[in-house]
Amino acid sequence: MDCKEKIQHIIQHVKSLHAPDKREAVFNIRARRRKETILLEGEISDKKTHNYLLKEISLVATSIKNNIRLLPDSAVGEKQWGIIYNSVAKLQTESSFASEVVSELLLGMPVKILDRKKNWFRVQTAEGYIGWISEAIAPVSESELREYNRNPKMIVVSWSACAKWQPNPASENVSDLVAGNLLIYCGTEGDYHQVSYPDGRVAYIHKNDVQDFNDWKKSITLSGESIVETAEKLKGLPYFWGGTSYKGLDCSGYTKLVYLLHGLILPRDASQQIKTGRLVDEIKNFDNVQKGDLLFFGTKATADNPTERVVHVGIYRGNKQFLHASDYVKIGSFDPNDRYFDAFNAQRYLRTKRYIADGEAIGIDTLNNQPFYQ
Repeated sequence: MDCKEKIQHIIQHVKSLHAPDKREAVFNIRARRRKETILLEGEISDKKTHNYLLKEISLVATSIKNNIRLLPDSAVGEKQWGIIYNSVAKLQTESSFASEVVSELLLGMPVKILDRKKNWFRVQTAEGYIGWISEAIAPVSESELREYNRNPKMIVVSWSACAKWQPNPASENVSDLVAGNLLIYCGTEGDYHQVSYPDGRVAYIHKNDVQDFNDWKKSITLSGESIVETAEKLKGLPYFWGGTSYKGLDCSGYTKLVYLLHGLILPRDASQQIKTGRLVDEIKNFDNVQKGDLLFFGTKATADNPTERVVHVGIYRGNKQFLHASDYVKIGSFDPNDRYFDAFNAQRYLRTKRYIADGEAIGIDTLNNQPFYQ
């Protein structure tokens, strides 16, 4: 094995060890030989991984030219944070509208900016998910983000609403709003609260549509029953690939939104959500499964196919029933005698995980202790 082959092996080893999931880490590295020098190119989003890679390569190569971009870099500048200013913003795999939509971000959400290409920003969310967003984001410095987070905020509690230019229902709209949106509180006029957006717009929203953010967090009941109560209210909402908002939901976007509205931050995808929480069942015995637990579906690992595939998730409703987004948010059941019996998902059930116990979160972040909101 020559030097370049050894370096390629090191690159793959470091990637599998420190950046195995491209949804959570940027690691695109290539090595080229230029005479007696190994030229390293590409991009990495984690400084420790970057330094470890260089250390390992230096053990086998005497001459290295490091052209790796450690993100964020000069393309971003000092404003390495951003705050979403549209009610819902699409997160995509590439800096192109033709690329796949993989998630959605809600107004008021802080994100880490890793890269920038004209009006496109590569960002990382509070749960660690990485993608590209076109505009819809107000870049800020770390100190400006801290100042933003110190401001009193209102959270939208209606499933959908409209903000107005003036405090009356006849006024023109500033924007639509959906549940979970965050706005800075500026004052109150009659039946309306004055609010401001991260991009500087000022608007009015009816008192019935919002609640003080801190009061809302204090009022949350962390229980499986409350999870199901919220999940039930979304029944009939259409399935939308990449959706995590009231405008449309995919299966893991549905579970993520329901938990977010309880101040909890689930990972984005079903295959990530299953790695957190506490194991409750994996033999289809629902005696110990509780309302609000998450049920996962997919393909089990076998001798012929050693990789398990997790492709779907739902919320346990009780009595062997579950709520899930499939075509639209609906009820499914494991009971063949139930009118909601779902034979397809019953046969591909994997396991159940729990994320709430005794009023506390298990293995997932809360808005109260998430650094992005501090």
